[in-house]
Amino acid sequence: MDDASDEFRFLPGQAADLDVEVVPPVSRLTSTLPDGRKVSGLRFGEGPPVAVFLHGGGLNAHTWDTTILATGLPAIAVDLPGHGDSSWRDDENYTGASLAEDVAPAIREWTGSPFVLVGHSLGGLTAAALAAHHPDLVRALIVVDITPGMDPDGGAAQIRAFFAGPIDWASREELVERALAFGLGGNRAAAARGVFLNSRVRADGRVEWKHHYARIANRLAADSAAADEAQEKQGAMRDALASSGWKDLAAVAAPLTLVRGARGFLTDADVAEFRRRVPEATVIELDSGHNVHEQMPAALARIIVDVAHGDDE
Repeated sequence: MDDASDEFRFLPGQAADLDVEVVPPVSRLTSTLPDGRKVSGLRFGEGPPVAVFLHGGGLNAHTWDTTILATGLPAIAVDLPGHGDSSWRDDENYTGASLAEDVAPAIREWTGSPFVLVGHSLGGLTAAALAAHHPDLVRALIVVDITPGMDPDGGAAQIRAFFAGPIDWASREELVERALAFGLGGNRAAAARGVFLNSRVRADGRVEWKHHYARIANRLAADSAAADEAQEKQGAMRDALASSGWKDLAAVAAPLTLVRGARGFLTDADVAEFRRRVPEATVIELDSGHNVHEQMPAALARIIVDVAHGDDE
């Protein structure tokens, strides 16, 4: 079984890679929703958090470790429901709007003042909904490589295929090899770190992903009729979800920044539509793939710090 303290063992090496001399204190947080489900997160540093981070689908709070270390800011990174150490949703409803309402009570409990909210991919849609419906929490919003109108046939298909494998494995090394075979995870050391932090060892010794997405993708891959039905439902919901997402972004009162990975999931048309719908927002492009925070953490951290300090001026 895993030693829970091992989840922080990578931080000194990540800090050294960034020339960060001191690793801040890091602890795990847990909040209980009225229905008994748990929302988990990580607190970096002491004092009220300056920034709160929401990860993308199939990831977890630790995906932000390097970026948070690079900012040097007190921060909280949240495990979205269905991911990390947070409870799964029985209804499998992992839309930005539903996740925002799940995490809002926990974030309110863990924070003492408005913060810069940073969301990547699914976490970006969640962040937009959170900022729109809980404006007192958010003083600035940064959305990373996602818009409500993102092309569904873009790079996200690779991630769905990656997770549509077995639900358990003999070892974490098997998961590392799979990630590298799909061109995910960067180098072997980074992939091994990501797999360790995104998987758990069961009592029977088998390894499984922490997130619910792997179970859902595996079930759909094994049942073509269910997959076809899910595809039809997704198609019917897509326009409604996009409309809801654009309304959330339009309702955000806080300063808004979109960070695009030049080789990420957003197309030029997606970005043009974002500029048209949210003309007052700032758009910044970095030479990165979709996971900007993992591929260019220092550059993204500078943007976050500039937004945080700029909002103070």
